[in-house]
Amino acid sequence: MLEDILSRIARAERAAGREPGSVELIAVSKVQPLDRVVAVLEQGHRIFGENYVQEATAKWPDLRHRFGHVSVHMIGPLQTNKAKAAVGLFNAIHTLDRPSLAERLARLAQERGSSPELFVQVNTGEEPQKAGVLPAEADAFIAACRGMDLPVRGLMCIPPEDQDSAPHFAMLADIAARNGLGGLSMGMSGDFEAAIAAGATHVRVGSAIFGARDYSR
Repeated sequence: MLEDILSRIARAERAAGREPGSVELIAVSKVQPLDRVVAVLEQGHRIFGENYVQEATAKWPDLRHRFGHVSVHMIGPLQTNKAKAAVGLFNAIHTLDRPSLAERLARLAQERGSSPELFVQVNTGEEPQKAGVLPAEADAFIAACRGMDLPVRGLMCIPPEDQDSAPHFAMLADIAARNGLGGLSMGMSGDFEAAIAAGATHVRVGSAIFGARDYSR
């Protein structure tokens, strides 16, 4: 299944006139059995996404020791009180979404002398139940994060499930462009080709690689 997704990404890159390899595949391994994750590692993939700090902490130190360098990205909501553990574990955090988290990450970056790459999550659908800064507030929030010397690389969004994703991807690309940001974390199993057409640099694919998740485990 990994090979199929990589082939589809390559075709989408060609169709969009993108450079081969310009899109990074984040294999979303949250709540997946360890044997499935190991199988994908054994195929050579080295970029993974997790939603929960506690699960990632239990999983990735041992797997990194076994397989060498693996880039692990935080793609789920990050509680401020889990930020210290997160910056020590993740190579990138895609869910920077509020001032209190930005301030905490800035303090940790100063203490450590380094920081994971950061993506600001934008709530493009303005859904009240979903995390992310509102589109109208994104420019000011990005500027505030830069004022704290945070390494903001790009933006992330999760479009509403009941809407066409393409306008949301276009909106995110517009916000990124006017703020001089090159990273666009957007697109999942059902819509990553459309995201690549709109300029995605990172796509997040889970079940299409690993199989359906069993949350009862």
